[in-house]
Amino acid sequence: MRYKNEYNRFLKDNTYPTSIKLNLVPYWLLAILRLALTLIPQIGYIHPDEYFQSIEVIAGEYFDIDVYRPWEYNATFPIRSILIPYLTIGIPYSVLNRISPYSYYVFGTTLKTPFSLVIFPRLLICALSFLSDYCLYKICYIYGQNYRTRLITYASSYVILIYATRTFSNTIELVLTSTLIYFVAKCMATSDEIVYEDDYLSEKYKRAGNVVDRVKYFKLRASLPSHSLNNCLILATITVVGIFNRPTFVAFAFAPIFFWLQRGLGSKNIGLGDFHIRIFTFVLCTVPTVILFILTDSFYFGYLTLSEIHNLQISMNNFVVTPLNFLKYNSVTKNLANHGLHPQFLHLLVNVPLLYNVLGFVGLFAFGNIIYRCLRGRWSELPRIQSIIGLMTASFILPILMLSVFPHQEPRFLIPVTLPLIFLHSQRIRHVSTVESVSSSNSDESKLAFRRNKNSTNKVLVVWYVVNIVLTFFYGFLHQGGVLPLVSHLAAELKAKPHATNVHLFTSHIYSIPTALLQLRNTRKTYVTREQRKYKLAKDFHLYEQGSENVEQIYQNIVDKIQECEKKLRTKKQPYRLYYALPATFLDEFTRFRLTNQSQVFLLKTVKTFRPHISIEKLPVLDFFYECNDMDDLEICTKKIVDNFLENFYKCFRQLGLVLLKIESSIPGDLIT
Repeated sequence: MRYKNEYNRFLKDNTYPTSIKLNLVPYWLLAILRLALTLIPQIGYIHPDEYFQSIEVIAGEYFDIDVYRPWEYNATFPIRSILIPYLTIGIPYSVLNRISPYSYYVFGTTLKTPFSLVIFPRLLICALSFLSDYCLYKICYIYGQNYRTRLITYASSYVILIYATRTFSNTIELVLTSTLIYFVAKCMATSDEIVYEDDYLSEKYKRAGNVVDRVKYFKLRASLPSHSLNNCLILATITVVGIFNRPTFVAFAFAPIFFWLQRGLGSKNIGLGDFHIRIFTFVLCTVPTVILFILTDSFYFGYLTLSEIHNLQISMNNFVVTPLNFLKYNSVTKNLANHGLHPQFLHLLVNVPLLYNVLGFVGLFAFGNIIYRCLRGRWSELPRIQSIIGLMTASFILPILMLSVFPHQEPRFLIPVTLPLIFLHSQRIRHVSTVESVSSSNSDESKLAFRRNKNSTNKVLVVWYVVNIVLTFFYGFLHQGGVLPLVSHLAAELKAKPHATNVHLFTSHIYSIPTALLQLRNTRKTYVTREQRKYKLAKDFHLYEQGSENVEQIYQNIVDKIQECEKKLRTKKQPYRLYYALPATFLDEFTRFRLTNQSQVFLLKTVKTFRPHISIEKLPVLDFFYECNDMDDLEICTKKIVDNFLENFYKCFRQLGLVLLKIESSIPGDLIT
């Protein structure tokens, strides 16, 4: 039994510490807050892609409504796979379709409202976001790290509270990246233990003095579990799903997959042969999922039909690979210029701090420290290539550097690096003591696993919470916050109006209106009567998005449209309603221009103001700094600012709204030519 006792002592010394349970009440409160913010719902509008790459694509498939199909899903050159939106949006809409009749029967009202069309998919996305939390917890648990502070920091980030509950493809990318890192970290921990055991037993086998001991050590080695290809199929599947969701997933998957491939290299019993076998097996395991996505997209976009398969009339032109189309499109700088070109340092110097504030600065400083050590040749101070710190460091830095190559850079592109950044540096902003491992030993030191440094006031942590609270309110409710209530109001207006009345809506200085939420009647579908007569419904809603056009051009466009509508009213008896939605910050300028115009063709009436709302395209004007003139000294200037503070603050508050104007002609119909 001597060799067994020695072997057991070796295992005890080389296994990761077992984590103990920590108080997670603050985390669960933040988790409830995430769910509550999803249900309220958040009316903030971060970017049009949260609607036009998800809801707008799928809503028309489940409801008999008109939708605007974005260019990414154009059948002639699709650059996005349809399978992911069908799962993340289609499943919630399928549930909504099934329970809506019961809601109407029991409560007398339908669930198919604009808010329901937004909330149901967000609930599924919110549920998926908790997979990322679970992955962070499991990684900390496996490696005996303090999961409490990391989970609280993770759940308190506005990136998780806001971005992770929206229908962005980036949110799916966040979940997939976290899941991939977890499985790789789990494989690394397993391989480390088995490799240690294997090397130990191999050494004992060589030094054994008799045949009996050699046989015993040989049997122990043979009993070790296989680890080289652990979770290979799972990792390959996640990688393929991530690439078809967003081809930029390659940047986030590169580091974890590399660390999975090189597990154990350098040990006595694992060499380059194992490395190559892992590569070959990994590629082989990607094939089934790749085929599934290619066939789904090819059938959906009409490249492949069952009749062509039946007649064996199949060629390479019958298949579409959307990631390849994505790369072809984004490799042309002219195409990216249509979406905005940015300096290549934007991700590092602007987007990382914007997403993670003080934690982002800490992460960038740590990266700078690594570069400094490399330049000084202090290689022993760098993270070990086969350690969890090495994995997390590479998973944080490499995607940012790889995505910085492309000139189109938005903050949301980086949200998948949240987990590695939190794992690496959340302890620092919380001033947790250097005792990070949460061990189950009985020593007093391990019981103080998350004690704080009482000698320092944690101002950094205060900044972390304040900034995240402000940005949660800004992106969750204030930024373009009037658009969703406006859509809800218009949807009710369209249902209540006379059937023959056309509604015309002008918008300016706001994001695009998600037309799927208006639930417009389907004008593309051909209906058949009982007498087998075919007909189509006429379009009764017309949207004219003016973007950031100047006031003169917007005014002229409205004049032209109202003259056209008045002419149709006189000649074809076509009734109409014309509205204009604009930020309150632009209302005074538009009104002044109309009053100064000699030919006042229309009258204005404010229907409703939707608050809160702020458009970056037309920010509120602050009068605080215009109280003083050049002749005033500091005391007089300060007095003017203080005396008029409340008045100016009220003026600023009134500008935080989206105004809906009803426009009516001031010229009799018989004078319209």
